[in-house]
Amino acid sequence: MIFLQKALLGNAVFSTFSGVTLIVFNKSIAKAFALENTALFWILGIALLYFAATVVYESRKQRSAFVKWIIFQDILWVVGSAYLLLMQPFGISKLGNILVGIVADIVLLFAILQYLGLKKSTFSQNIERI
Repeated sequence: MIFLQKALLGNAVFSTFSGVTLIVFNKSIAKAFALENTALFWILGIALLYFAATVVYESRKQRSAFVKWIIFQDILWVVGSAYLLLMQPFGISKLGNILVGIVADIVLLFAILQYLGLKKSTFSQNIERI
């Protein structure tokens, strides 16, 4: 299994775990975040499961444009998380902020690993053509 595929599958596993956790424990998570609305966590969980499925699919295909789209989505997650942490638009608890930061760090790591994997696989494909 090549590096890019491992990075994509790692992202998919983390996204699946996060999505299932958000759905199953939505009430507890909302409480930890000091939020009353649990629908946000359901919606986010479902979106993460869909994202994970697309990442698994792409781990098999490894099409450059779609891997770049996955990386872009990960970067958007990190930027959105930074916005939440810096601007505090929803009054999330301290624990919630810590969790947002931890998840953002993990997602950023996957974006970096996928980027490196894509560069490595693109370089390998170019070498094979020579």
